[in-house]
This record gives sequence, C-alpha cells and structure tokens, in this order.
Amino acid sequence: MSILHDLKPPPGIVRILAVSNLGRTVANGFLLSVSVLYFIRSVGVPADRVGIGLTVSAVLAMLVSIPAGQVSDRLGARRTSIVSGVAQGVLVCGYALVGGFAGFLMIVSLAAMADSASAVARGALIAEALPSNERVKARAYLQSVNNVGLSGGTLLGGVALAANSRALYAGMLLGAGLLFLGAGLTCLALPAADPGRAPEDHRARHVLRDAPYLTVSVLNAVLVLGTDALLTAALPIWIADRTNAPVSVYAAIMFLNTAMCVLFQVRLSRGAEDVAGGARAMRRSGMVLAVSCGIFALSAGQPAWVAVVCLLFGALVQVIGEMLHSAGSWALSYELAPAHAHGQYQGLFGLTQRVGSAITPMLTTAVLIGWGRPGWLLFAGILLAGGLATPSVARWAERTRASATPPRAADEPVAA
Repeated sequence: MSILHDLKPPPGIVRILAVSNLGRTVANGFLLSVSVLYFIRSVGVPADRVGIGLTVSAVLAMLVSIPAGQVSDRLGARRTSIVSGVAQGVLVCGYALVGGFAGFLMIVSLAAMADSASAVARGALIAEALPSNERVKARAYLQSVNNVGLSGGTLLGGVALAANSRALYAGMLLGAGLLFLGAGLTCLALPAADPGRAPEDHRARHVLRDAPYLTVSVLNAVLVLGTDALLTAALPIWIADRTNAPVSVYAAIMFLNTAMCVLFQVRLSRGAEDVAGGARAMRRSGMVLAVSCGIFALSAGQPAWVAVVCLLFGALVQVIGEMLHSAGSWALSYELAPAHAHGQYQGLFGLTQRVGSAITPMLTTAVLIGWGRPGWLLFAGILLAGGLATPSVARWAERTRASATPPRAADEPVAA
C-alpha cells in the first residue's frame, strides 16, 4: 500500500506538473519509436544524413542549455516552460511536412533546442514553485511519471513500426506534437511566481564562474556514465558479443529497470533533500554502480543460465545506483544554486548530464566491449571515484554559498 501511495503525486503544483510531464514523455516515446524510421523510410533521407542531423541537433541542444536558463531567470520559469513547450509542439507537428534533408536538419535542430529550453525551465520551475524541502520529492514523483509515459509512448509507437505506413507515422508525429503543445499549455494552471532577484553586486555572476558548482556538475556527469545510457548503449552489445545469454534477456532487463524506477524512485529519494543528503546519495550511487559493473563483468564466458543470473542481478543493483544518483543530483543542483539563478544553474547541470549521456556510447563501445572484463573494472573505478569525491566537493560548494549567493528572504515561492 505504501508503494502504491508513493506513485500518486500530491494535489496542487506537483500533480499539475505530473500531468504535463506525462504528455511530454508519451510524446517522446512516440518520437523515439517512429521518427528516425519515418525520416529514412517515408521522407527518403539517407540513414547517414539522419545520423548527422541528430548529432547536430544534440550539440545545439547542449549549447542552448545555459542561455535558455538565463532567459528563464529573466522571464520566469513558468512563462518560459509554456512558450518552449508550445514551440516544441508546433515544431514536432512540422516533422510531418518535411520533404528533404535541409528541412529535416532545420526542424529537428529547432525542436531539440526547444526541448532543451523546456527541460531547463521545468527544472527551474520546481525551484520557483516549491520550497526546498519538497523539490527532490517532487522530482521523484515526476521521474516515476516520466518512466510510465515513455514506456507507454514507446509501446504505442511500436504499432506504427509494425504497420510501416507513412500515414500512420505522420499521425503519430502529429499526435506527439499535440501532446507537447498540451504539456506546455498545462503549465498555465500553475500559479505565477516571482523567481527572485539578485542584488546588484551579484547580478553579473555567471554559473561558469562558479568553480565549486561546476566541479559538482562534472562529477555528476561522471556518474551519468553508469546510469541509463550504460544500459541502452553498452549492455545489448555486451550480451550479444561477450556472453552466452540469449539476447532476449535484454528486454527483461529494461522492464526491470523501468518497473523499479516507477515503484521505488520516491522511496529511495527520501533523505536527499539537502546538500548533505544529496552528497550522501551520490556517494552511495557511485559505490553501487561500481558493484553493478563488477557483476556485469562476471557474465562473460559463463554458461547461459549463469550469465542470465549475473545480468539480471547486475541490472537490479544498477537501477538502485541510478535512482540514488537521480535523488542526489536533484538535491545538489537545487540546494547549491542561488535563488535568483536557478535557470542558468539548472542549464549547466542539464548540459553536463547531456554530455555524459552523449559520450557514454563511445566510451562503452571502446572500453567495455573492446576490453571485456578489465574495461568493466576500469569503469567501476571511475564511477567509484566520482561518487567518493562528491561529498567533499559538495561541502566546498556549500561553504562558498554564504559569500557567493545572496540569501533568500523566505523559502516559500512568492506569488506574483
């Protein structure tokens, strides 16, 4: 009963955001399922050019993170969330009108930048709308919703893949665009809030000049190497090339990961509401993720049933580390940011997270698949070092907050 209670977002701001996020993640599931094959099969864009376009759009999404955060700080996170969500919805609807590579490159790049701006604004919106002791719990609820929505959208997108119909592809993309549009407009139901203003002597400070926060963000990117990107990039290749386990076990691993995140993210986020708790969660995350790498390494060269047991047990340990990382990263990203600049600080944190996810496929292919067990042990060492280093860096960052960040008059959001 307690677990089921954890799945229901509390009424008010968190529930409104949950509804909005559900629409966004279902739409993302549609895009993950059908967009690439739509551009290749129906529009006729060559596969290599689709890859180039997606790479360009990913880089642009990274570059826009911090500027989008600055816009959010100036205009307000609620307003920026609405505008960026509506823009993303319109652009995704435009996927159905693309007729060649130039149009594809332009539309996916603009949509990726809108998505990045929306993600940053939504992160800042939680800080703007909720007191600090409720933010990590709110993010945990939203993460559970995200997993449900993404899984549902992906499954529905599989229908279009099976039919292989341009009309159905286009219908799914138009549906995704409308969901993004609705998700943005849902934020109109949120109360307007004043994000806070910095005194003049702090107004020019930029997040990239905040060395302690930047260091925390880099350590976060290190731990990202062992989270979901590891499962999606390295594990299927590892199973196929380096173990005797049937490839079908990967589907069970992904189901286990999603189910655990849905059921236990809120529970594992408890105790990570402040800097000390967040740093503790990050340290534990590094340790647990390192253990999971060692378990995955044991699956090589074993009989099929032993390999399956190692892979499933490793996946169970890994998802616990992933959830601890999520809770810790949310706490540190909010609690170490000044109240007047959550947008650009969330932008930096989101940027490092995207960088970590982007380099994981390349690193895992070269190190884990190329080196085998020694590669897993090296990866374990990197994750362990990142987790163990986080508490001391977080304490350093916390010590600098009193002098570098103007105190907020009250921790409650201020109604406009």
